[in-house]
Amino acid sequence: MTVEVSRVTGSLFGLAYGDALGKDTEFLSVAQIQRRFGPEGPSELPEPALVTDDTQMALAVGEGLVEVAGAALTAETLAPVWSRRFVEWARSPDNNRAPGRTCLRACAGLADGLPWLRATQASSKGCGANMRVTPVGLVEGISSSTRAGAAQLQAALTHGHPTGLAASELTAYATWWLLGGMRPEDLVSALLARAEEQREVYHYGWLGDLWKRSQDGSAESFMVRGWDENIAALQKVAAALKAADRETDPCDATGEGWVAEEALATALLCFLLFPDDPHAALRRAAMTSGDSDSIAALAGAFAGAAYGIDAFPDGWRARIEYADRLEAIATGLTANAPV
Repeated sequence: MTVEVSRVTGSLFGLAYGDALGKDTEFLSVAQIQRRFGPEGPSELPEPALVTDDTQMALAVGEGLVEVAGAALTAETLAPVWSRRFVEWARSPDNNRAPGRTCLRACAGLADGLPWLRATQASSKGCGANMRVTPVGLVEGISSSTRAGAAQLQAALTHGHPTGLAASELTAYATWWLLGGMRPEDLVSALLARAEEQREVYHYGWLGDLWKRSQDGSAESFMVRGWDENIAALQKVAAALKAADRETDPCDATGEGWVAEEALATALLCFLLFPDDPHAALRRAAMTSGDSDSIAALAGAFAGAAYGIDAFPDGWRARIEYADRLEAIATGLTANAPV
């Protein structure tokens, strides 16, 4: 598949747009959001259009991929690059956006020189595992197993729980499939099929002995536990889409998004409730009672991959924080792609 520059750019910027819209609604109830922003929630980027740690860490993942462009994507090439970039993020003065404790603890261990298998927070499946994985879904010309392994590795550097690993793989695949033209209405069934196929697959070359940090009896049973939680979350998305209720808080159907499988599920639901209107999908995602910035970031990444940068309002591209870095990643990932 040959990717389109506009869709890669749209996915990266869509993530940042959603993050910025949800930044000021996180921790608020829907009623509180509506009182502040009106009945449809936030519809315009704030001024200044600042993002959170979600976009900052996605930049680290994307810039790491661009850094190793031309080399084979393996755990040996990516783990040290991503580890270094995560530590740089943790130490940056810009890291003042209420970053997640799991990411900070893991990065502290990496900064102290611990191998990532020891630094990772093995019991955490927080949404930090997959809020940043979108760039892995935008890489052209890699095998299915490489995309899966890279998606799980970037999660595992900080979040060692199998549910976070599986959710990250599914998030990357959703992005990749939409980038390639998959119809939004086919997405949930495709993700469920992928989850069923991968239930007992453990990527030893990418994850090493991570599974031994758990109480599971084998690497395969470790992964089954994570995939089954994601399958249950995706089934909730399918059920909610049958109801097609655009008015009720999506978190009521698929969870508040603080953990990885719920962030994926609720972001998918917001996107798929408004499959032809990315702006409306972002408003709905930002007007949720849970982890609104992460939910809206992923919803924006999906919408941008499906419809491209021009699907979002004019003027946003120049206003969003880190626009230059987002542009550079898009350029680096699509050096030979058609417009």
